[in-house]
Amino acid sequence: MGILADTVLAKGGSVAGVIPQKLVDREVAHHGLTELHVVPSMHERKAMMIDLADAFIALPGGFGTLEEICEVVTWTQLGLHGKAHGLLNVAGFYDSFLAFLDHAMAERFIAGAHRKTVVSEADPNRLLDALAQFSPVHTEKWGL
Repeated sequence: MGILADTVLAKGGSVAGVIPQKLVDREVAHHGLTELHVVPSMHERKAMMIDLADAFIALPGGFGTLEEICEVVTWTQLGLHGKAHGLLNVAGFYDSFLAFLDHAMAERFIAGAHRKTVVSEADPNRLLDALAQFSPVHTEKWGL
């Protein structure tokens, strides 16, 4: 995430970060961001990120990335927000995860309408275009 933040800043963009105090204490914080919100816990971090964001894009990552995008999707499913979310599927990174979602849908653990909310593209511009089609105004398109 630091490389992404540094690249955005170098190109003249702004970057807002949300980090729990424990990570600041471990000197993990990026102090060069446009905004840095320090919160007491990971739970408060995720809640603030959802409040601040217009949409969510998961880049290839590990457990934390997967957990956070799954929570965002779950909050959509529960009707707690209507913000777009998707996966930047670089070099097929998320292919197995998407196959798992399809399997869970086939086994009727995930509703088809909810599965459709997980947008995936390998090209960043196509992903942004797809996410632009998802909005609270258009959630009936997604069956929500």
